Amino acid sequence: MQYLLITVVLFLLELLYFKVADRYNIVDKPNHRSAHTEITLRGGGIIFWFAALLYFAQHLQNNCFFFTGITLVTVVSFWDDIQSLSNKIRISVHFLAISVIFYDLGVFNSVPVLGIVFAYILAIGLINAYNFMDGINGITGLYTLVVMGSLLYVNQNIQVFIDGAFILYAMLASLVFLFFNYRKKAKCFAGDVGSIAIAFWVIYLVLKLILVTNSLVWLLFLAVYGVDAICTILHRLYLKHNIFEAHRLHFYQVLSNEYKIQHRLIAAFYGMVQIIVSVMVLGLYQNVSDFILFGLVIVPLLLIYCMKFYLLHKKYKTVNC
Repeated sequence: MQYLLITVVLFLLELLYFKVADRYNIVDKPNHRSAHTEITLRGGGIIFWFAALLYFAQHLQNNCFFFTGITLVTVVSFWDDIQSLSNKIRISVHFLAISVIFYDLGVFNSVPVLGIVFAYILAIGLINAYNFMDGINGITGLYTLVVMGSLLYVNQNIQVFIDGAFILYAMLASLVFLFFNYRKKAKCFAGDVGSIAIAFWVIYLVLKLILVTNSLVWLLFLAVYGVDAICTILHRLYLKHNIFEAHRLHFYQVLSNEYKIQHRLIAAFYGMVQIIVSVMVLGLYQNVSDFILFGLVIVPLLLIYCMKFYLLHKKYKTVNC
């Protein structure tokens, strides 16, 4: 009953936000690099901050650092959705917010200096990867459900590392968001405020699990996004592109823009591949070394990603025939 009530509240808060976004013209206008063609409300992903607020209201004593951090990234991302900010401002706020949760999780006291540097690079990279991958209907909501579901399974069956409700609130927000976004014509897009806020939530959970288990294998719960984002950056660097500018070279963008595959099918494909990866991780975690498990996951994902180059080559040949 509690979670049903939370879902209803989140649903109503999302509808209230739509009124505000419509009143102040907070919309996403398509351009030549977009995967959509119609003007759509932007910032529907603020539902994730609403979910964090509802959880915080019930857990004031032990959730203040996380809520402070997610509020910082939400405010700067919402501002960026309305009026573009410089990369320096956004990254500075992200750095501050990450520092807050690092302090909360005891990273500064339990991790060596090089490990802390690596953790900052990883956290900021994952935030941006989640943002880069938020480009078609349904992908952020579905992928988040898979990641949070995997973490919830670990929490309930392998290693208790957090209050289960903390994960469930994020899943409920994803379901409400998907109701409006997982459509042929989406009612709203997540915007930076959504993709970055939920990425921050995911990073907090994954980092806490890594610290509790002393294993990096849980990063594989983000393997599909990670491989696509990193390989695309490397591809763009090879092409001498400005990696901070919008583009259409992610695998999902090639499928959507060049081959006109429905957004919902692509989003479901990404979610299904991550489910397979998560099942592998959960099944093999205690049976093989982390190094071998990383190889078993990453190599097939790299091979799948390489299909992108075949598809681009095939499309290029067709256009020039």
